[in-house]
Amino acid sequence: MKHQDTIALDPVQQPEARTAGTGILYALAAFFTWGLVVPLHFKLLSSVPPFQILAYRIVWATLFALGLIAFRRQLAHLIEVLTFGRRLGLLCVSAGLIGMNWLVYIWAVNNGHLVQTSLGYFINPLINVALGVLVLRERLHPAQVIACGLAGAGVVALAVSSGEVPWVALTLAFSFGFYSLVRKTVQVGPLVGFCVESLLLSPLALSYCAFTFGQGTATAFQGDWSRDVLLVLTGLTTAAPLIWFAAAAQRLTLSTLGLLQYLAPTGQLALGVLVYGEAFGWIDAMAFSAIWTALAVYSAGALKSSASRPASRPASRA
Repeated sequence: MKHQDTIALDPVQQPEARTAGTGILYALAAFFTWGLVVPLHFKLLSSVPPFQILAYRIVWATLFALGLIAFRRQLAHLIEVLTFGRRLGLLCVSAGLIGMNWLVYIWAVNNGHLVQTSLGYFINPLINVALGVLVLRERLHPAQVIACGLAGAGVVALAVSSGEVPWVALTLAFSFGFYSLVRKTVQVGPLVGFCVESLLLSPLALSYCAFTFGQGTATAFQGDWSRDVLLVLTGLTTAAPLIWFAAAAQRLTLSTLGLLQYLAPTGQLALGVLVYGEAFGWIDAMAFSAIWTALAVYSAGALKSSASRPASRPASRA
């Protein structure tokens, strides 16, 4: 029996719940978590080295995902994916990409670069467009050409003003862009795919945790129960928004979900500037204005084109 990506990940399975209103609520929950809850969560863990946060995030997210898969009786599908060579190989690549993305994001949040993380996720949709053209040979519409040009100009302006390439933003944008590209080619659901990726990363994560305990440098389970709880909760804040995002993707058009996704980097930008006092000068404002204009042009084009074709599901964010 062929599995059609049993991504009915939302808690409510009744047909009457499959409405746009419900989808918007799921999307808002996902993007609110990614934009505000996750960065605040990692800020509270600023005393923990980024590699250790990443390791515990992988371990607890894996356990959380395995629990959900067992609850939804998808263990057979999980085993099938783990034993299928080509699909497993592609998920190894996507696991490496999302692991890199997570590590850079954690480091950036705890080292005062929330503005750059927001920039990365603002330009990520445009990176996806470029990869679609270069790798998948998709046609580039005039609005997309204009949008990519404006976004490129904004990134160049930031690089010139700061005297260095905004590597955090570009690493986040490209790693997630390539991650989405790989996941687009793998016939596997968001929950099972995410679980496989986490399982593939778990040996490295567990080995690193064991190493830190052996060296006496571990920060977990050292008597600070509040920090331990925060580390355990990284599994929840990793997996929960993914589930909500998948539920929203079932109910909303691609263009609607694409517009709502900009709430997450907007929240990160607001946190960085208004709460944590990160620098944001007039050149930054001009660069972001160019990028926001690019997104407006891109979104308008997406809305226009989506009216003439069936909605498709976007790649899930881990």
